[in-house]
Amino acid sequence: MADRDTVTAALKTLTDPVSGSDLMASGVVRALNVDGGAVRFVMEIAPQHAKAYEAVKSEAETLLGGLEGVEKVSIVLTAHEEKAPPPDLKPARPKPKGAEKVPGVAHIIAVASGKGGVGKSTVSANLACALAAQGRRVGLLDADVYGPSQPRMLGVSGRPASPDGKTILPLRNHGVTMMSLGLMTNEDQAVVWRGPMLMGALQQMLFQVQWGALDVLIVDLPPGTGDVQMTLAQKTHVDGAVIVSTPQDVALLDARKGIDMFNQLKVPLLGLIENMSTHICSNCGHEEHVFGHGGVRAEAEKLGVPLLAEIPLHIDIRLASDGGAPIVVSQPDSAQARAFMDVANALVAQGVA
Repeated sequence: MADRDTVTAALKTLTDPVSGSDLMASGVVRALNVDGGAVRFVMEIAPQHAKAYEAVKSEAETLLGGLEGVEKVSIVLTAHEEKAPPPDLKPARPKPKGAEKVPGVAHIIAVASGKGGVGKSTVSANLACALAAQGRRVGLLDADVYGPSQPRMLGVSGRPASPDGKTILPLRNHGVTMMSLGLMTNEDQAVVWRGPMLMGALQQMLFQVQWGALDVLIVDLPPGTGDVQMTLAQKTHVDGAVIVSTPQDVALLDARKGIDMFNQLKVPLLGLIENMSTHICSNCGHEEHVFGHGGVRAEAEKLGVPLLAEIPLHIDIRLASDGGAPIVVSQPDSAQARAFMDVANALVAQGVA
């Protein structure tokens, strides 16, 4: 079986057409990976020398393909401007400067909750799809690193590609461009990270993902008031936050802490959403307020911010999310979908989407 040393030694026998040194010494070979019988690497070159390196690429493929144990050789030529090299795909180090704009992204909206289990990710997925249905160019960043659920909710699978070993290409479904740490791990694999790793991962997903031109990027935050929320507010320009809560007193207690956190971080509060607001029996039509009712509306009035929607507790919302097609996609004319469309309309009216 071929190993990295064998491959490196073989590449040293080839001459770089520009520098005249061997191919490894020239520094054009990047992201070399030898995995079993597969050899992969990138040749990072200046655009004006692309034709000269095509011949060397062909030589390398023939040479490495003849090594014992090598079954597949994949070489990618990546042209770049020498004065502006692409960003390095390493955990981002803290920078002294303040908040930055994410390239190509017009607005960023954070969707947050004080506690888990209130339906924040369901709201994020449906809100993103609702805005996309209105013709907006929408991105969804699943920043809930410990419990990433957006790949399942948006019906997205597979690992994001990185053509040059540096930038990350997000995936797309239902008109929404999406990136999640859940795409990088197995569905049942736990992410056991401390704060600095979380902050580095978030900055990578913000600034090293090729988002393209977006009208709005929805950020699905983890519950609570921790490192991810602080990093987002301090490192990027966030246009506002939407707080999701159920009507019950315990959820509202934690929601108030989330609201206070955004106030301290100088992030505007765009409004509140009361999720699981009411339940209507599918058999008899009886309406029941399982978690109480009106608590979020009263809190919104107290704070002087809009109540964006009262979303019912309905099995179709859950089934649609589990099935990979949010309710605004699978049942766009339903009363449940219209609740999410109301949120989208309200945010558009505020000029942040």
